[in-house]
Amino acid sequence: MRRFIAGLLFLAGLSLPAAVPAQPAGPARSATADAEALRRTREGLGAAFLRGDVAGVMAYHHPDIRKALAYDRVVVGADAVAKDLAAGFAHARIEFIEDQIEDLVFNGDTAVQQARFAVRVTPRDGGMPTVFRGRSQVVWIRYAGSPSGWAALREMVQPMP
Repeated sequence: MRRFIAGLLFLAGLSLPAAVPAQPAGPARSATADAEALRRTREGLGAAFLRGDVAGVMAYHHPDIRKALAYDRVVVGADAVAKDLAAGFAHARIEFIEDQIEDLVFNGDTAVQQARFAVRVTPRDGGMPTVFRGRSQVVWIRYAGSPSGWAALREMVQPMP
């Protein structure tokens, strides 16, 4: 059960298919604006997780999302991620209490982010909250379907032992 809950926590925040829709590049873009857009993305994801809002979380994910949530747990595609989220939200309230970017690199319409995180999981049946910590690496791409213009395409999670 602990592995299942830990895996659900990282359904938040990805090889790049050739047919990925992207917003057009333009001279007005800057690293500062891109970093601000990713900050808004992470805030939007955190708020959606806290609300238990599957559609809200999925709004920041590309349809071709692929998440390696543990060594033996890979979730492929938006439908599978949404299904796992729904199951997780039915079981627990999930709150990101730490989200510290360690490294963020932009390359055109792609960004790669490495971060440390902590997530508090409070069972809906009244059980005691548990805090899960770890590190993640997310590949973000420009995606017009996202509220912030960025969507997670690939994510890999390294839970803290």
